[in-house]
Amino acid sequence: MAELSTIARPYAEALFAAASSDKSAAGVLDQWLHLVAEMAGVAQHGEVAQVVGDPNLGADRVYELVRGLIKSPLPIAAENFLKLVVDNGRLAALPEVARQFRAMKNAAEGRADCLIESALPLADEQVKDLLWSLSQKFGLKLIPEVKVDPALIGGVRVSVGDHVLDDTIKARLAKMHTALTA
Repeated sequence: MAELSTIARPYAEALFAAASSDKSAAGVLDQWLHLVAEMAGVAQHGEVAQVVGDPNLGADRVYELVRGLIKSPLPIAAENFLKLVVDNGRLAALPEVARQFRAMKNAAEGRADCLIESALPLADEQVKDLLWSLSQKFGLKLIPEVKVDPALIGGVRVSVGDHVLDDTIKARLAKMHTALTA
């Protein structure tokens, strides 16, 4: 079976193109991001995945079930998108579609998600300084998500897109182990 990211790419690109061409209101991309994230949340729910996997349910029934679980009002284009995803049996790809849509939106706005992991909680000033230097390095406005992971022992690991900057003690120990056992 094809990789989920490969399956999701054409859906994310089509959705992004449709959302980008919609000039009806300010913040349209934000609204679409919220909608696709909500669709993905419904698709990811364990019980929903189990029910829609039933071969006795037709695509129309699956669509009605999923549509009924989405709380936000859906514009016609979003309903058509959801119907297309369900008809093609690609409901499981929705979380990846949402991730790729967010990445496209961020790229269009000159932004990127930034995951900062540290062994200990970081002060706001430390996060601010780190974001400033990373913004200079990548030339993007970064949207931070800070997590504490005691398993890192010390230091910081930063992920921006495909780039990972790992300056943790755990990573240093792993390098040392590799060097000593090679």
